[in-house]
Amino acid sequence: MSPSSQKRQDGRFSGELRPFKVTWEPMGFALSSLIVHTGRTSVLCSVCLEDGVPGWRMGKGKGWLSAEYRLLPGSTPQRQKRETLKLSGRTQEIQRLIGRSLRSVLDMTLLGERTFLIDCDVIQADAGTRTAAITGSWIALQSGVLRLIEQGKLIDNPIKAQVAAVSVGLLGETPLLDLDYSEDSNADVDLNVVMDSFGRFLELQGTAEGKPFTREQLIKLLDIAEPGIQYLHEAQLLALQNKN
Repeated sequence: MSPSSQKRQDGRFSGELRPFKVTWEPMGFALSSLIVHTGRTSVLCSVCLEDGVPGWRMGKGKGWLSAEYRLLPGSTPQRQKRETLKLSGRTQEIQRLIGRSLRSVLDMTLLGERTFLIDCDVIQADAGTRTAAITGSWIALQSGVLRLIEQGKLIDNPIKAQVAAVSVGLLGETPLLDLDYSEDSNADVDLNVVMDSFGRFLELQGTAEGKPFTREQLIKLLDIAEPGIQYLHEAQLLALQNKN
C-alpha cells in the first residue's frame, strides 16, 4: 500500500486497513464457522449445507447459496431490536449483497441440488459490517467446502476465486481505506468495493453523502481499495493455513 503521511484518529494512515483477525469454530454444529474481526467490528460467519434447492431451481441439477445478515442486540451503542418477521430495507440489501458476492465465484453445477446457507451475525459494529461479512464468509465457505471434500461429499471444489470487500470514503478531500464509525458517519462519499482474486469487480456500492463526487475522486477511492482487497485476499489464505 501507499499510505499518505497524514494519520487518522486511531493512528492509521489513510491507505491502511484496520487490524484483521479470524477466530475459528465458535459454533460446533455448523459445517464451518468463524468470527472475523476488522478493528472493533466483529462478525460471526457460519456455513451450513442442506439437501435441496429453492423450488424455482429444482430439476436443473444445480446448487444454490443463500445468505442472512443480522445486527445482534448489543452490537451497537444503542441496543438493536431483533429483526424477526419484518426485515429492514438495510438488512435485506446487505444479505442480498453477501449472497450475490459469494454466488459469483461458485460453480453451482458441482454442488448438485444442495444449498449453502450463510449466516452473518454482527457481534460488534464499528462500521464496515457488510464488507467484513463478505470477507469472513468466503473464508468460512472455503473451509466448509474443503471439509466436504475430505468427507467425500464433494469431488471438486466449486469455488473458483476468492472474494473480499472493503469500504473506502472521502473525508473532505482525503480518500480513506476501511472506515470506522467515526469516519463513516462524517464521510462525504461512502463506497463499498467487492472484488475477486483475479482483480475483477463484483460490486460497487457508492453514494455521495453531501455534494456530488467526480470521476477523478472515484478513481482515487478505487486506487486505495484495490491494494486493500489484495491484502485481505492474502489474509484469507493465511487464516485458512493457520486453521490447518
